[in-house]
Amino acid sequence: MARVLVIGAAYVDIVVNVQHLPKSGEDVAGDWRRTQVGGSAFNVQRALTYAGTTADLMAPVGQGEHATIVRETFQRLNIPVMVTDTSADNGWDVSFVEANGERAFLSITGVERRWQAEWFTRFSLAKYDYVYLSGYELEDAQAADVILTALCQQPQLRVLFDTSPRVGSLMPEVLQQVIRPGMLIHGNLAEIKCLGLPTETYQEIALRLNAITGELVVVTLDAQGSYYVESGRGHMVPGTATQVVNTIGAGDTHCGGLLAELAAGNDTAQAVQRANALAALVVSQQGGALEK
Repeated sequence: MARVLVIGAAYVDIVVNVQHLPKSGEDVAGDWRRTQVGGSAFNVQRALTYAGTTADLMAPVGQGEHATIVRETFQRLNIPVMVTDTSADNGWDVSFVEANGERAFLSITGVERRWQAEWFTRFSLAKYDYVYLSGYELEDAQAADVILTALCQQPQLRVLFDTSPRVGSLMPEVLQQVIRPGMLIHGNLAEIKCLGLPTETYQEIALRLNAITGELVVVTLDAQGSYYVESGRGHMVPGTATQVVNTIGAGDTHCGGLLAELAAGNDTAQAVQRANALAALVVSQQGGALEK
């Protein structure tokens, strides 16, 4: 089994159900559902664990009320804390879940935006085969430089770049470093379209990205399933039918399922099918992460 490192953030999600998002000046009633640890990296690590793959989570834990929730959750789930930094609290967000299951976030950032090169000296990157990296961690130019510099020093790593909703805000020089030979790319339809021209279809964009990277490109299409390009050829894998309750963590869980199968040495079609199934499972529950 290949070794997997998940790089990113552990946030505290305050999940609130609303009939619809408020317009400017409008007051809408909400129904608090739960307070939980989330964040793309945390959700990916939980999906990998659920799928039976051991994965280390490099998500900084700070100091403060939200960091305390993160630390206690890590202890409960037997997740080792790889990075501690007391300069700030962990970030948190309000996750608004509409009646159709779609979600929107209001985020307050914390220690996870203060990436330092010294953090990467606390362990050996050389022992890993796969790395998960989200676009959320690359929006800040200084953080992007720290993370990408560390990864570039380990050419053996297969890095899965999860575009994230922030991909449209990434600096062009950052995109050049992640859309390069050897990088696997994963994103939903809207995110992948941010990487193409207005006239291009998602299939054309995925084919072009594959030609640049020489690696797998996956586009998630909600209930339809997923489209992927490998070796210049596109394939469609149908989705798994489910009742959508909450879409928090859907893309993260898809990434985790995909990485679990690839780390186990399984073929791409099987990996994408497994990822579709796990994403369908997570959207049928209230929480944004899978737990055994």
